[in-house]
Amino acid sequence: MIRTIDRLRFGPAGIPNSYNGPAEGALEYLQKLGLDAMELEFVRNVWLKPERAEVFKELSKKYDILLTAHAPYYINLNSADKSKVEASIKRIFDAAKALYLAGGFSVVFHAAFYHKDDPSKVTERVVELLRKLEEQLKDAGIDVWIRPETMGKPSQWGTVKEIVRVSEELEMVEPAIDFAHLHAREGKMNSPDEWRDILSFIEDRLGSEALKRMHIHVSGIVYGNKGEKHHVNLKEADLKYRELLEVLKEFNVKGALISESPNLEEDAMLMKKVYEDIDQ
Repeated sequence: MIRTIDRLRFGPAGIPNSYNGPAEGALEYLQKLGLDAMELEFVRNVWLKPERAEVFKELSKKYDILLTAHAPYYINLNSADKSKVEASIKRIFDAAKALYLAGGFSVVFHAAFYHKDDPSKVTERVVELLRKLEEQLKDAGIDVWIRPETMGKPSQWGTVKEIVRVSEELEMVEPAIDFAHLHAREGKMNSPDEWRDILSFIEDRLGSEALKRMHIHVSGIVYGNKGEKHHVNLKEADLKYRELLEVLKEFNVKGALISESPNLEEDAMLMKKVYEDIDQ
């Protein structure tokens, strides 16, 4: 398992829009753009087979691209249907296996819905199920971070406190912090003090090392009184991304910062440039 990352790395969620060719070739293309991370999108299925994963592993080393992955969207660890829960666990497992074979870093996933259950009970169930998943991953020799993501709607399980609570219980689990989702969830979380509170909370509860291997999502976002509606490009939204990047640098955060804006690599390059221009 990758315990720390050398710097804060920037890249797109998926194949760059401006690239045409096989997915493997996107790694060299990203290096040419000056980017150094990429998220493999398994949103509908885990398409990366073992032989192809080996190619990704070799090329990610050659071009110095840190790989993450997004597990399929069809995951709900709080479903009343046992078969759906079992399928959810398998989807996370399969995504983690594919990423591990590709030499990657961490797998992000949307963990659960509250439905009408008590949030604390949902958290307990997520802990229980991810503990079983962790045992399966260890038995299979799969060693990557598995990361429930902070979510953008009040109906979805996934506040910072809930995900950190699960991370405290499990060895292979740490948060995936989606700052756009946090902003959209209540229309708040858009100021340096709020971001400092989040990072300080993670550092206090999970240790300073957790800030050296973060998995972050950033994009522009449109939201309403029910939370997230859809992603937009950063310049079209009210997320104060420049100030956010300043806070990330202030805390010396390292890891992967993935752009989920529709323009993917353009916002990744924008954020990398802004970040590098911030005075030390």
